[in-house]
Amino acid sequence: MAGSIHRRMAAIVTLLFLASIPCFVLAADPAPPAKEMGDLWEVTSQMSMEGMPMSLPATTSKVCAAKEWKEPPGAADERRKCKSSDFKKEGTKATWKTVCAGPPEMTGDGEITMNGADAYSGSIKFASSGGNMTLKLSGKRLGECEVAKK
Repeated sequence: MAGSIHRRMAAIVTLLFLASIPCFVLAADPAPPAKEMGDLWEVTSQMSMEGMPMSLPATTSKVCAAKEWKEPPGAADERRKCKSSDFKKEGTKATWKTVCAGPPEMTGDGEITMNGADAYSGSIKFASSGGNMTLKLSGKRLGECEVAKK
């Protein structure tokens, strides 16, 4: 019984991890969008869960983000019905809250600290009935990219 619970939680954590990878890509309109310059980031994410003997492997991807963040990374997750709120940016620190209707139902607090203009680190700490999870985040600016205006 305990083994099946751990396998189920591992599956849920894996799905959450894949869906929680910061995604800054802006949606494009069907008409040719006007272009503006953004920042190209190499983003690394790693999920860990209380009670699990090891963290999941880190995942790295490249994303194009607006130069000025107006919402947290991965602000919406349609599959888990996640919504972010209370986004605040003060100095080098950004914080926000996340609520996911699930499954599984979760609440989270996110925080990112800019380490100069070209790097950041932070985490999102989630709580659910299945346990607590942490998604560690780090980013390194690689250069500029073109993002589509909304």
